[in-house]
Amino acid sequence: MHSKSYLTVRYAETDRMGIVHHSQYPVWYEIGRTDYIKLFGYQYSKMEEAGVMMPLINLTCHFDYPARYEDKVIVRTWAIELKHAHMSFSYKVSKINDDGTETELGYGTTEHGFVDSKTFKPCSIKKRMPELFNSLKEVL
Repeated sequence: MHSKSYLTVRYAETDRMGIVHHSQYPVWYEIGRTDYIKLFGYQYSKMEEAGVMMPLINLTCHFDYPARYEDKVIVRTWAIELKHAHMSFSYKVSKINDDGTETELGYGTTEHGFVDSKTFKPCSIKKRMPELFNSLKEVL
């Protein structure tokens, strides 16, 4: 199971060369993660209200082709690992061509810890949000 997040490249996301700046990909990954969690009936804000946050531990990005201003882009997001105190995601970013085909622009991964929002100490998502944990675990 994966989420699909549709974006249109904004002018502010491009650099002097007219292509999307590499710093935008982690922002797009965040959109994908948020949409992925929504597939399970949860919003990230509800996780925070439950006292759980997901700080970034690791990030990788690989770039194949550039995206340009006004390109239509799709970010596909998968969960690839879920443990009690951390979770990893994989992303594929593609341009949607005029004929409906797609050109892969790049891919990446992120790893996040689950921490208590007050103490920032690791916490168990299985204990704090067992329904979400079990739903996520089912698709892995």
